[in-house]
Amino acid sequence: MSTITDITSPSAFHDHISSLPPTTTVIISFHTPWAAPCAQMSLILQTLASSYPPQTPPTISFLSLDAEAVPDISETYDVTAVPFLVIQRDGKVLEKVSGSDAAKVRAAVERHAGKGGNTGKVGLPPALEVTRREEDEKEDHKATAETNGEERGGGGLGKYAPGADDPKTAPEMSSTEGQKEELETRLRELVKAAPVMLFMKGTPSAPQCGFSRTIVGMLREQGVRYGFFNILADDEVRSGMKTFSDWPTFPQLYAGGEFVGGLDIVKEELENNPDFFADYVAAPKGKGGMAAPEDQKQPATAST
Repeated sequence: MSTITDITSPSAFHDHISSLPPTTTVIISFHTPWAAPCAQMSLILQTLASSYPPQTPPTISFLSLDAEAVPDISETYDVTAVPFLVIQRDGKVLEKVSGSDAAKVRAAVERHAGKGGNTGKVGLPPALEVTRREEDEKEDHKATAETNGEERGGGGLGKYAPGADDPKTAPEMSSTEGQKEELETRLRELVKAAPVMLFMKGTPSAPQCGFSRTIVGMLREQGVRYGFFNILADDEVRSGMKTFSDWPTFPQLYAGGEFVGGLDIVKEELENNPDFFADYVAAPKGKGGMAAPEDQKQPATAST
């Protein structure tokens, strides 16, 4: 039976992927040790893996990654919650599944890797197979033909071409450059919305990744009052900040409108200079916290 390979570093991940032939279907499972649903996902994948006999060269490979231990890889696959499953082949993502629904996970794996040798005996709910009736297919074809005018003598929409005098059917789109400028203006305002601004996954009381949780704890310990932005609530800001900061992962911290860095950089700054946040301390040590309401999506308003 196939087994699950634990990946503990980016180099181990890339080495493993590069060692596989391009025809291998790779099942990548992202988890964290503190999320209870991940334990259920682990059991589901172990059961599924056991149903696929090992082959040379391998036709399927199951990988398990701690999402917080390999943040760059997690960011590459857009992992925002765990458990999270990615199915890929030859470097191309075929499907993603969020959550630990056994039926969805099994269906997704079998859709791209075929059925294992003994899936009917391993305790997972059987995948449902649906066969369309011929009558349904005929009705669908008839409805499609009527919609396209093929049974009304119209010749079908495929033969229609708009003329020069026909009215426009869609509004003019704004330029991409204009949209980029608007976003950059918004980001410049956001990073200065509070003396210290944290761009994180989730909120300070409910972080959605361990790195965000850690940096929130560090700011609290330092007595720093800060504004924050939940990048999971706004995809435009999330993608834009990567380019704006020239930094691919989150959290990202700004102080005085200047980019400080991610968690590792903040740790280094504090190790080199324990008074790094001295200009931004507004509370006793261990009492730092948000300078904005927790549901903040717009620029923060500092408070004491």
